[in-house]
Amino acid sequence: EVQLVESGGGSVQAGGSLRVSCTASGFTLDDSDMGWYRQAPGTECELVSSISSGGITYYTDSVKGRFTISRGNAKNTIYLQMNSLKPEDTAVYYCAADIGDTSANDCYNTGTGYWGQGTQVTVSS
Repeated sequence: EVQLVESGGGSVQAGGSLRVSCTASGFTLDDSDMGWYRQAPGTECELVSSISSGGITYYTDSVKGRFTISRGNAKNTIYLQMNSLKPEDTAVYYCAADIGDTSANDCYNTGTGYWGQGTQVTVSS
């Protein structure tokens, strides 16, 4: 059974940093395109960042230069390091495997293969 488990969300003031982690089981993460989506109430689900099995990274424009996606030394783990956080980064962040579309009205409509349960990130001004 494929499982993705996120950790590391929380609350931080604007300008601060957080790192969210995703540990996978049931498949080899390094062989998959992995990423992080986010969705805040009343907004579209958007692909924040992804990393392909070949190591090619993608970032949505609003996080370029502030967020970094990486594969961990620990097997089957990816991270999203988020620096210089802004209140507009507030959302539920979802780890995902087999990445689909970059946005949709709901995350489950992106065609992405597998999802974690989500972790809340709240940035206060």
